[in-house]
Amino acid sequence: MIGVFDSGLGGLSVLAAIARALPHADLSYLADTAHVPYGDKPDGFIRGRVLAIGRHLVERGCTLLVVACNTATAHAVTALRHQHPGVAVVGVEPGVKPAAQTTRSGRIAVLATEATARSERLAHLVRDHAAHLDVRVVPCPGWATRVETLQFDGADFAAEVQGTLRPLLDHGVDRIVLGCTHYAFLAPLMTPAVQGRAELIDVADAVARQVVRQGGTGSGGATLRL
Repeated sequence: MIGVFDSGLGGLSVLAAIARALPHADLSYLADTAHVPYGDKPDGFIRGRVLAIGRHLVERGCTLLVVACNTATAHAVTALRHQHPGVAVVGVEPGVKPAAQTTRSGRIAVLATEATARSERLAHLVRDHAAHLDVRVVPCPGWATRVETLQFDGADFAAEVQGTLRPLLDHGVDRIVLGCTHYAFLAPLMTPAVQGRAELIDVADAVARQVVRQGGTGSGGATLRL
């Protein structure tokens, strides 16, 4: 059984991609909605929740865990692997590498939760794959909560999203990384604003490919590095 988890609804975008890639897989999804969002929580709290959820899913019989949350991966995937050395673990990280490989302007942006934006793991990704580029990391407080509460179709939030994207586009950014799985559900809101000027980078399908490579069983693990 493959266990997929997130703080809430965001990981459903990853779950859907895995289900498309492995239509006959036995999937279990856990949303930690009592503690959503993770993005504004202390690092130690996030790590504690990830370890507790991982232990629960393994006890239920999961032989592969998918941390379908950028924030949880950034702060706890290493600890989760240490806790369960015999279980395959796939983490999710912002698609900095594909953005860096495909940008034409040399300017990319990462939209992320506050916790992911401040994480050393994201800084490491940028150093490894985009040190030669102009990279703007943009914390988006409250966006994950908007998705979680299904309050992202109002004019006020649309204006907030436009206000976040506009200066990036005016700066010449042509790749915008969705650094939170919740943000995949905001793509319909963002696409009209960026069309013809920038491309949104989401990693759900790539996560599914990594799960396929892991085979749903076995030991070891891999954090998705595109």
